[in-house]
Formats: sequence, C-alpha cells, structure tokens
Amino acid sequence: MNKQKRVEILERLRANNPNPTTELEYSSSFELLIAVLLSAQATDVGVNKATRKLFPVANTPQAILDLGLEGVKEYIKTIGLFNSKAENMMKTCAILVNEHHGEVPENREALEALPGVGRKTANVVLNTAFGWPTIAVDTHIFRVSNRTKFAPGKTVRAVEDRLEKVIPAEFKVDAHHWFILHGRYTCIARKPRCGSCIIEDLCEFKEKTSDD
Repeated sequence: MNKQKRVEILERLRANNPNPTTELEYSSSFELLIAVLLSAQATDVGVNKATRKLFPVANTPQAILDLGLEGVKEYIKTIGLFNSKAENMMKTCAILVNEHHGEVPENREALEALPGVGRKTANVVLNTAFGWPTIAVDTHIFRVSNRTKFAPGKTVRAVEDRLEKVIPAEFKVDAHHWFILHGRYTCIARKPRCGSCIIEDLCEFKEKTSDD
C-alpha cells in the first residue's frame, strides 16, 4: 500500500470520527490504567459494568489497597481471569503508592514495570491519558493492519513498528482508536462488513464481502 492511499484512509477515518477515544469508561489516569488492565481477554462492555460499581467505592491506589484482595474480587468477578487480575491490581496499587506517590507515571518503563501491564497497556495509557502519539496494537488493530495491507506484520510488535513508521504525525494520536473501532464494528474477524466500509475502495483485502 502506498503513502497516498494510507493518508486517504486516515483522512476518511478522521472525517467520520474527528475525536475518537476508548470505549472504556474512566475519569482519571488511574481509572484508565485499571480498566485497561481488566480488559485483557474481556470486552469493554464487561469491564465497564464492573468498574461502574468499583470506581465509586475505590478509584485510587490506596482505596483499592484498603478494599483488600477479596474485596476487589467481589467487584470484578464477572470479568475473565479475575483472580489473577485482582492480584495484579493489588501489586500495581502497592507500587503506585510506594514508588509513585499514588500517581500513574507518565513513563513507559515505569508503566511496564507494573504487574499485569505490558507494552500494549502502557501504550494505551500514554496515548489516552497523556496524549502521546503511541499505537497500542490489539487483536483488532493487528487484523485491520494486515487485512487491509495498511501495515502488515507477522507479530504485534512488527505491526506496531510498521504503523509508527507509516502513519504521518498529524494522525498518530488518534490512529489506534480509529483502527480499534474499525476492527470492532466494520472489519470484524469472521466476516468483514465490506459493504458498509468507508475505506472499502482503498483496502487491499482480496476477499471482500458484500455484507453491510
């Protein structure tokens, strides 16, 4: 795919959704961090249902610690892998309190050092909470990048590096939200809805469908 086509794709996605953001509900960088930590192998809808009950009770690292491990589990038990996620939450909150004055660090290395926080989660927090031009590659972005040929790669990191290289600076802050939403609602895994896709004519997927 050439540069001109990529820019046209990004311009259309921007025109369709000028101010994209995550579908996770949050009101602080800490709430976002916890929501993203909980979202691994879970839906945003499922995470939001749990955090709507959790955050009014505990939405700071110290408050989560005060709730205790079993207390946290009660709020997130509807989410997949909740036992390990609860343990990671407690460990993460302890580090935030003891090493970062209870604040979420605006620093990749510090974020990736938190239990349960990998590169993707760090990218989401840096981008969505702090406005960094990072691109968090999840399953949707990986699929869209490869299927459309926008930024093909065999691994998540390869796709991230390719996207970093080919996306012009003016689009970088919003790009990963556009791609996630496109993958979640249009370029879906089993049968993409090519018939209602705003970039169908620019996409280089050879097995397009007529589905809306």
